[in-house]
Amino acid sequence: MGKGERLRKGSQFAHVNTHGRTWASDFVVLKAIPNGLVFNRYGFVASKRVGKAVVRNRVKRLLRETVRSIPTDGGWDIVLIARNRAATASYRQIFKAVTILLGRAKVLAEVNETR
Repeated sequence: MGKGERLRKGSQFAHVNTHGRTWASDFVVLKAIPNGLVFNRYGFVASKRVGKAVVRNRVKRLLRETVRSIPTDGGWDIVLIARNRAATASYRQIFKAVTILLGRAKVLAEVNETR
């Protein structure tokens, strides 16, 4: 995930927080707003409530890997906020939670199966 695909400035995060819609699960909170671009931009937040630096970085790595492996439609700014329970969650739990939230937000890409 390159720099262009990430939300990096505080103003970008603030825009998503104030104007975006919110969906929540036990492990993650998802905030999303259309960005008018062809691709999505992602931001990852893990506050000190989640744990110490090692734990926060692990959770953010899990979130980044999850987002990489889920096909989504382009044109969204998405912020994923880790909750306290994400510190002890497995990759599968995080993956399932993020997939459900992206589905609720109607951001998942349509997968055409040909059989």
